[in-house]
Amino acid sequence: MHPSMEEFSSEDSGVQDVGPQINGLVVQILKTMSVLLVRVRQKFLEIAILICVILLVFWVALFLYGSFYYSFMPTANFITPVHFFYRTDCPSPLHSMCSFPVANVSLLKNGKHQVMTYGQPYRITLELEMPESLANQELGMFLVKIAPYSKAGQIVDESARSAMLHYRSSLLQALGTVVFSPMLLTGASEQKQSVSVELYSEFKDDSYKPTVGAVIEIHSQRIQIYRAHLFIFAHFTGIRYLLYHFPLISALIGVMSNFTFLSLIIALSFLQFSLGSRRLPVKTDMQQEEMNEPDDLNDQFESQNEGNAPENVDTMDCNSVEMEESIPDMGVEESDDSRELAEDEPICEAGDGEMILRHRHLSQDMLQSSQALTDPKDKNYYRVGCSSF
Repeated sequence: MHPSMEEFSSEDSGVQDVGPQINGLVVQILKTMSVLLVRVRQKFLEIAILICVILLVFWVALFLYGSFYYSFMPTANFITPVHFFYRTDCPSPLHSMCSFPVANVSLLKNGKHQVMTYGQPYRITLELEMPESLANQELGMFLVKIAPYSKAGQIVDESARSAMLHYRSSLLQALGTVVFSPMLLTGASEQKQSVSVELYSEFKDDSYKPTVGAVIEIHSQRIQIYRAHLFIFAHFTGIRYLLYHFPLISALIGVMSNFTFLSLIIALSFLQFSLGSRRLPVKTDMQQEEMNEPDDLNDQFESQNEGNAPENVDTMDCNSVEMEESIPDMGVEESDDSRELAEDEPICEAGDGEMILRHRHLSQDMLQSSQALTDPKDKNYYRVGCSSF
């Protein structure tokens, strides 16, 4: 059997009924997808802003700790070579040096910045590399003297310490030569000793006379020296000791403390801003309500008056009443203008229920005048008139 026309029409009507539903479903799906995309974009934007703020706060905290460390921590150590000079114009050929070896050492970094900080104790040591020669062994003890000076050339302080080579017997020297002969032959080692002379154990720079240099002098004309270096070590205590000996832990604690403090400030500022923005609409709504309340009251009052006005007019039955009050005599006559006003003003207006108040008063010029008048009294009239017809 072939399908009839009614069946085709029913199928077409069913398809037509399903079509709008599918279109509405597709539109709803598209709307939800667009809303989801907008929300995802907002979340990504918020996360990106949060990451940028965290990185910015971290770099600021790191910068603050670095600035604090640079300004609070003085120079930990300073090493400079010492070059001795002496006179050689001796009249006697027995000695090659006619004066003690003297060296002038600068205590400025790059020739500009001071090495030592005010109030910080420093340990100053002179290290001498001396050969194990017969002359140095026979030299015995010798004296090393240092005299720091200020920028003006004034001597700040003086210190003198004695030193000498470490004793080594001839047998020990022979054994050492045999054992280290390969290194000695190749030049990797030398027969020398390093003599360390502690000139200051705790030297504190004077704020009024900052040290810019020092003069070092060795009181011996037969000493032999390979090279010499001046070492300045800071003797840290308290927080500086922790910052210098535990740099990583100190840096971690300092940066995290700055980061926490800055984050707390930002969070409190954001909360205050958000609360203030929420309170502002509430206050505006309350102000609008307060402004609308008098209008509502006026409307209610007017409606009540409109409802009661006919009754009051109908029930009002009064005649014109004149009220007069006397005023003590001020010694002033009534002017013509005031009399005209008093004559012209009506007592009661017919046709309406309004109450009319008329007041006649005296002018200041008339009150100030001292002219004596015969009229013993002056009056102000209050006339209230009403009529209902």
